[in-house]
Amino acid sequence: MPLLLNAVDASAVKQAAQRLAAGSLVGMPTETVYGLAADADNATAVHRIFEAKGRPADHPLIVHLAPGTGAQGWRGGVDHYARDVPAFATELMNAFWPGPLTLILPRREGVAAVAAGGQDSVGLRCPAHPVAQALLTAAAAHGVSGVAAPSANRFGRVSPTTAAHVADEFAALSDADLLILDGGACPVGIESTIVDATRAWPVLLRPGMVTSAQIEAVCQQPLRERDDTAPRASGTLESHYAPRAKVRLMDAQPLQTALDLLGPDARHIAVYARTPIKAARGVSVRRMPLDAARSAQELFAVLRELDATGVRLIWVETPPIDAAWDGVRDRLVRAAA
Repeated sequence: MPLLLNAVDASAVKQAAQRLAAGSLVGMPTETVYGLAADADNATAVHRIFEAKGRPADHPLIVHLAPGTGAQGWRGGVDHYARDVPAFATELMNAFWPGPLTLILPRREGVAAVAAGGQDSVGLRCPAHPVAQALLTAAAAHGVSGVAAPSANRFGRVSPTTAAHVADEFAALSDADLLILDGGACPVGIESTIVDATRAWPVLLRPGMVTSAQIEAVCQQPLRERDDTAPRASGTLESHYAPRAKVRLMDAQPLQTALDLLGPDARHIAVYARTPIKAARGVSVRRMPLDAARSAQELFAVLRELDATGVRLIWVETPPIDAAWDGVRDRLVRAAA
């Protein structure tokens, strides 16, 4: 089993930083989801991430940078990994870092090639979670410029938002293979917004809790949609974030009608809906919060909880068509693909 340590203990963070510097894997809490972390400039260590997750080697990872000022903070990290930074990207960093926004930038030759999936671009983010910041700062003191950290789960599955989720995903790994820092439940709950900044205008690659309107307000220009020339980015496959049970999105009325028609035969179905739903005894029903941020915070944990009941189907009420819900809707559409 992986080694699970309470991040409240400063010695645990110190031990995790030493593990990263030595080329080992660390389960790291962030404000979005837990990441499976390794030194982004250590090709062997990054390969261990791909192997542990079962992730294709050409599917790029996001590099996380320490907070702070100048060369010791994220500005120094950006200079280390990026060879060019458009003005609008700098404005976005100043506005949203530390926070749940990833920027794809032209990659400096000779750094993080494996983490970038072989692309000439690299995804960079400075997380806001205090444990992540403490770990990244401690690792930087050991010479680690950045930490590659995709979600700490098997590739394509539901992302983890607690340390227990990470331990469950990688139960087969030993305490020498993986150290997990328990920093509590992730407060945002879904992965970062990703913006392509490899050209003269911003392109949305993945929605998140930093909304399109917020990004456009900072950039003072429209946020364009993804096209065929966009670089590959994390979490953008058609099918992703999927539990074992089949996820189906439905509006409230058809969902209720379907449950009424099935009657007692609906016990193999779980329901996650904002609208009050009447279901037969034995059907697992969870109420989705009416607030988008709260729904995002609990989304992956609820999908895992319902999946653990052994149901074959999870019926989810379709989120509202509203910018605040874009991140939640994106994750559910991919989970249902």
